[in-house]
Amino acid sequence: MNEEINNALQTLKNGGLILYPTDTVWGIGCDATNAEAVSKIYKLKQRIDNKALICLVADDRMLKKYVKSVPEVALNIIEVTNKPTTIIYDDAQNLASNLVADDGTIAIRIPDDEFCYQLSRRFPGAIVSTSANISGEATPKSFKEIVPAILKGVDYVVNLHHEKICAKPSSIIKLSNNGVVKVIRE
Repeated sequence: MNEEINNALQTLKNGGLILYPTDTVWGIGCDATNAEAVSKIYKLKQRIDNKALICLVADDRMLKKYVKSVPEVALNIIEVTNKPTTIIYDDAQNLASNLVADDGTIAIRIPDDEFCYQLSRRFPGAIVSTSANISGEATPKSFKEIVPAILKGVDYVVNLHHEKICAKPSSIIKLSNNGVVKVIRE
């Protein structure tokens, strides 16, 4: 696993795209602070760039680097949830502007997966994590279902967990600074 992490880290640092197994589905990733790399993901996925992407961070300390004010309830949710949960926060900061939604929000997850955790911990910033599919097409449940255009469009494919079958994407909860909590996807 260490060699795969090192290869992925080098690709991310060079502004490249990686294809990697996450705690949910296979994802396409890049440095979340690199607007050019983020643009490559939108182009590869054939996705409009005003539809925000999810980021992964290693822990709540790193989370606070990208969100001006993390609501206390978010830390409680992260601690008690028993399934992968992405939280949408108000007031994103220190990220590529084309990654942040028009309303200033950002979706971030702290992964419960050893590879993603180690990658996030060793990379000096947030990592984009978007499903490995063309926009509008089904999310692949396994590595075998990833279409050739995606495989050819990334700079590095992580050689781990190719046999893994993914259950489903993460739950998504929006936590607004005004206290409103909204479940976007269960």
